[in-house]
This record gives sequence, C-alpha cells and structure tokens, in this order.
Amino acid sequence: MHRKRRLLALVLSLGVIGSLAGCAEGLDTKVTRFSAQLPPPPGQSFAIVPEDPRDDGGIEFGQYAADVAAHLTALGYAQAPSPAAASLIVHLGYGVDQGRQVINSSPDPWFGPWRGYRGWGGGWGWGAGWGWGWYDPWFDSSTVYTSDLDLRIDARADGQRLFEGHAEAVSSSNRLQYLVPKLVSAMFTGFPGNSGQTMRITIAPERR
Repeated sequence: MHRKRRLLALVLSLGVIGSLAGCAEGLDTKVTRFSAQLPPPPGQSFAIVPEDPRDDGGIEFGQYAADVAAHLTALGYAQAPSPAAASLIVHLGYGVDQGRQVINSSPDPWFGPWRGYRGWGGGWGWGAGWGWGWYDPWFDSSTVYTSDLDLRIDARADGQRLFEGHAEAVSSSNRLQYLVPKLVSAMFTGFPGNSGQTMRITIAPERR
C-alpha cells in the first residue's frame, strides 16, 4: 500500500511539473491592426522615427528600428536614407510596465488520490474509504510584466494615416532587448492583416 502511494504521488508530482513546464512553452501576444490603403511596396520607401522624441538617435532604439526595417525590406519596401527622402514615415513606440504580483497556489499531490480533508492548513484527513491523505496547499508569488509595441505608418506627402498596429504580451520578463524583437515579429505576422482584426500569436519565452 505504501509503495502504491509513493508511486501515485510521484506520478502526480510529475504531472504538476509537466503542466507548469507546458505553461512556459510560449507567450500569448495580442495584436490589433488597422490599415487604410497601404500602397504596394514597389516604388515606396520608408524611414523609421521614434514615437517618443527622447529615443531619437538612441542606440537601443536603432536596434529595434533595424528589426522593423528588416521586416519591411523583406516585404519589398526600400529604406530611405532620411525621413525627408521617404514616402512613408514609420513611427515606432515600445515599453514595459513596472510589473504586478500574481499569487500562485497548488495542492500537495499527496492530497488528490485519497480525497482527504478539504480545508485550509496542513493536516491529516480521512479519505472516503481510500486511506489517509495529506493536505497542505502551498502558495508562492511571481511578478509578471505587460509589454507593448505601437507601429504607425503615415504618408509623408500629406500625413495621411495608412496603418496602425498595437501588440501586447504578458510575461515574466521585463527585458526590452528580448521583448521588443518578439513583439515586432508578432506585428509583422500576416502583415498588414485584416483591418480591425485582433489576433493572438504565440511567441517563444525567454530562456533562463
């Protein structure tokens, strides 16, 4: 009997660990895009400018702008040497919040198989004809962060808005160096998309 209990406990423990690992396989990213007659790529050039003027000329912004430029170039648009020489002005903004605490809880795997006492706190409980079961729920907390990316494309000639996109993800990481390229990839998945449609796209989590 004791051997069976230990085996069941081990199986349940592995199940709990596996479920937690499964949750870490991807990050759910929400992408909403609006577009109005984006011109086809041939003959169109672009320049990328920061949404926040404080990022103008920044090395970090330049790195993220290069990611956006790579996606636009792959679509057939040409990168202009300056905004004044571009037919399209691409505005790029990004950020991550200060994070919030999330409380996680899980029952002790010994509890389930023997249907023990259902109450708060640790202790022994009689298990409905199955034997004894230990009930000791544990709690821990983790910090999650919400990151976002905004992309706007205007026609330089008349300032007409041609595209608006917003990508948002919740993760355990607040590293913009990891998050922004992933959000950019999500933004350009199926670009420009159907106007007004919100998509959920899974992006890989940060490796620890």
